[in-house]
Amino acid sequence: MKPADSILTRTGGQLLVDSLKVHGVDMAFGVPGESYLSVLDAFYESQEQIKFVICRQEGGAANMADAYGKLTGRPGICFVTRGPGATNASIGIHTAFQDSTPLILFIGQVDNEVSEREAFQEIDYRRMFGQMAKWVAQIDRPERVPEMISHAFHLAVSGRPGPVVLALPEDMQTATASVPDTARYQRVAAHPGAADMNKLRDMLAQAKRPFVMLGGGGWNAQACADMRAFIETNNLPTACAYRCQDLLDNRSPNYLGDIAVGMNPAIEKRIRECDLLLAVGLRLGEWTTINYTLIDIPRPKMKFIHVHAGAEELGRVYQADVLINSGMPEFAAAAKALTPVKTTWDDQTKAARAEFDAWQVPVKVPGTLNMSEVIAFLKKRLPPESILTNGAGNFTLWAHRFYQYGGFRTQLGPTSGAMGYGVPAGVAAKLVHPDRPVIAFAGDGDFMMNGQELATAMQYNAKVIFLVINNGMFGTIRMHQERHYPGRVSGTTLHNPDFAALARAYGAHGEVVTKTEDFEAAFERAWNAGTAALLELRIDPDAVSPRATLSSIRADALKNKK
Repeated sequence: MKPADSILTRTGGQLLVDSLKVHGVDMAFGVPGESYLSVLDAFYESQEQIKFVICRQEGGAANMADAYGKLTGRPGICFVTRGPGATNASIGIHTAFQDSTPLILFIGQVDNEVSEREAFQEIDYRRMFGQMAKWVAQIDRPERVPEMISHAFHLAVSGRPGPVVLALPEDMQTATASVPDTARYQRVAAHPGAADMNKLRDMLAQAKRPFVMLGGGGWNAQACADMRAFIETNNLPTACAYRCQDLLDNRSPNYLGDIAVGMNPAIEKRIRECDLLLAVGLRLGEWTTINYTLIDIPRPKMKFIHVHAGAEELGRVYQADVLINSGMPEFAAAAKALTPVKTTWDDQTKAARAEFDAWQVPVKVPGTLNMSEVIAFLKKRLPPESILTNGAGNFTLWAHRFYQYGGFRTQLGPTSGAMGYGVPAGVAAKLVHPDRPVIAFAGDGDFMMNGQELATAMQYNAKVIFLVINNGMFGTIRMHQERHYPGRVSGTTLHNPDFAALARAYGAHGEVVTKTEDFEAAFERAWNAGTAALLELRIDPDAVSPRATLSSIRADALKNKK
């Protein structure tokens, strides 16, 4: 350590940005505010090391930071101003928490000397974010900056990854201190014990109808490769949790689809009838378990092994036969190293894959534009490294069912179910991986949540192709409305702008597509546009999902009410 008299005296703002550099930050997302001007000034001196991406709304900035965290495994960094800036950003923090994404949110805060007076835009962030983050704190003195930021990085990536929130009082940012930098953070994770892995292998050897579920956060490319090796060596039928379909390359003969809303009934049947269920990484939440009905609570009928990075999650809902607290890379490496078992389920796996292939065949829908055919074209047209992003809504079901994701981090979607995620996530993905194609899916209602980040895409030359699926309504809510209150449409109809014209107003390429046969040529024009591009896909409102139309849902509901 340097002697005290040789340590540079720096402001809190300078210490903060220097700490980000120590921890390897190369990109940060935010909306500027007067509450962290000192930090912005420090960024000016570090423009070559850290790219500060100016966003148009704090929700978009937080979603971009979440997408960065998902893509890299490193904490996504987000800066917002106090009060309204923090409340806008809270949606991204909730998503990061439920999705187990490493993220650090920095919020400008009022001066220490006026705190607790309800000063301008003052909020107690410990209370506001308490249930949405792994740690919420305030750095009151500049000499604590390196220490507390180091702790934030360690906490964000260790155990079950997640978001951390740090408030930055203005007077702390301009005060000075002579304090050394820390070393770079290290990820801390549990490792599976040999006894647990031997028990897992013994149970697998005794099984007749095993089934593997993958999901959750904390994965990386090597973990996915190791897990694939374990799965394929033992020829295990495998499905991925909601919006985690990229954890196993969908071209693998062992991949069977996703376990989520609108799942293939054949998958549901196989899970219910399996005699050994191995759940790796996922929490087994509400949507993955069909409202907690897919697996019996608290004791599943089948033998059950649950692997999760957070010890607090194991045994929370389901009592497993074997509970393994482990990071995903650590568990996947140990699983790959196991001696393969003698399989007796090869025919089952082959039959299950055939069910998946049949599920991939496009379906007939009302109207002139068939989204299942659109996705079938994209599946053939896009290279396997392409990244697809999406927000929330029934429009996502088309991509989830009919596309095949090419492996780790080719899918970015909020398992939290937050609308407005796909557009900013697409921008962040293109900034992180400018050499990879990025396609951002959005519904018409979903797009309007964060569509202003088209301006960010144009400012940073992020050549994303945005597909806006326009049916003139909040489709998911309308579907549930027709199911429970058939024919009583209330609060779900939308009057939309011309999305293609809106894109052109931003300077992007924009087109409207109304027929299936016109999509391919329009997509090629978007692909070759040389800038961000938006295709507005106008679909029949009756085509609300791949499995049912609105009119059929309404008819069934009316019939059941009689």
